[in-house]
Amino acid sequence: MLKIKEYKKVKSLEEAWELNQKRSSRLIGGMMWLKMSRGSCAMAIDLSGLGLDQIREDPSQFEIGCMVPLRAIEQHQGLIAYTDGAIKEALRHIVGVQFRNTATVGGSIFGKYGFSDVLTMFLAMDTFVELYRSGIVPLSEFVKNDYGRDVLVRIYVKKQPARFFYQSVRNTQTDFPVLTCAAAFLPGQPFMAVFGARPGRAVRLLDHNAILGEQITEETAREFAEFAAERIRTGSNMRGSKEYRTHLVKVLAKRAALFFADGRGIL
Repeated sequence: MLKIKEYKKVKSLEEAWELNQKRSSRLIGGMMWLKMSRGSCAMAIDLSGLGLDQIREDPSQFEIGCMVPLRAIEQHQGLIAYTDGAIKEALRHIVGVQFRNTATVGGSIFGKYGFSDVLTMFLAMDTFVELYRSGIVPLSEFVKNDYGRDVLVRIYVKKQPARFFYQSVRNTQTDFPVLTCAAAFLPGQPFMAVFGARPGRAVRLLDHNAILGEQITEETAREFAEFAAERIRTGSNMRGSKEYRTHLVKVLAKRAALFFADGRGIL
């Protein structure tokens, strides 16, 4: 259990950033994962008073504050419609409704957890993160690089004429996933699939060789699945072996490709 010596509900992002520069300080979101960690922190920094718990939508993008609960994203009709229901599918298996009412998107993204359905789904979209000092950076770059003790403020999802897919494999309904897969199909662009819970952090795979082509078929979907299995590195843990996960990469990659084989998507 995490032991907190002092708690501070900050009044500005500048105050949060300054307090967070001490290695003994921790930014807190919903405290769903952090509370299970061991050790102690001298200062727990709470951003809940800064109005960062809103989702705003305009014709070009979604703006999601770092303190927005996962449940609010799961139920947001604009995001559901934009992602063909994929974002709801990505979130609905995470523990339970009470958990998702408290867990925040900022905590999920900033944590870069290897098991994260949230990170897998947002990597499939045209997503950017706003950091207080480092500015706005693509999520794909944020995942790869270390931004030290900066503060995640908002997440932006740029709207594209794309369609989306999401599936995960779990041993039980609300357990951590054995493998996650999100995919995005944007006409004229390379097909993109994202694989998480490998058990490492989610990674993108682009079909630069145009294996799927403009007309996706059973044969090209199978070829893409083999391509994915060769390039996505997997490992073993208590939920599954490396070999099993590599097999799942093939299965979910093929399903993702076939989903876009016609106007409706097929599974």
